[in-house]
Amino acid sequence: PRAVSRARAVGTWQFMYGTAKMYDLRINSLVDERKDPMKSTHAAARFLKNLYGIYGDWTLALAAYNCGPGNVNKAIRRSGGKRDFWEIYYYLPRETRGYVPAFIAATYTMNYHREHNLSKSNIEISLHTDTLLLSDQLHLKQVAEVLNLPVKELRDLNPQYRYDIIPATKTEKYYLTIPLARVGDFID
Repeated sequence: PRAVSRARAVGTWQFMYGTAKMYDLRINSLVDERKDPMKSTHAAARFLKNLYGIYGDWTLALAAYNCGPGNVNKAIRRSGGKRDFWEIYYYLPRETRGYVPAFIAATYTMNYHREHNLSKSNIEISLHTDTLLLSDQLHLKQVAEVLNLPVKELRDLNPQYRYDIIPATKTEKYYLTIPLARVGDFID
């Protein structure tokens, strides 16, 4: 979730600032929801659904996700109106020409890993979590001390908070993700 491209796209889904704002992701000095695994995934799904609605083709939707609909429309025009990724391939930006095949390869690998003797690696983050809605400002160090958890674990579960501060107020609520086993301790 902390990935930043040289074009300044951020997070797992590599949202640019403008696109993130279009899909209601908050970005300010304390919070960048492009890094929020749940919110950014929901935004990416809506964005891809909208792109599929425009193009009626998943490879073109993926291309537009990567380089923007304007570049895909320009490639379609330059190709004489063809609406197939492979037919407009050479009219697309170089990065996008690699992005769509890489996405297809990653999907293939995910689905056929056993046939190629690839195994899953263990995840070092708590998979059983709960989300708590907060209405008061809180620092992750406070939570770590009370719950006797490493701050790094809380940062990994809440990567959207830039400086470990959850800037919740009575009118603007934010949430905190913690291991499920610690929810009772937090509430106490």
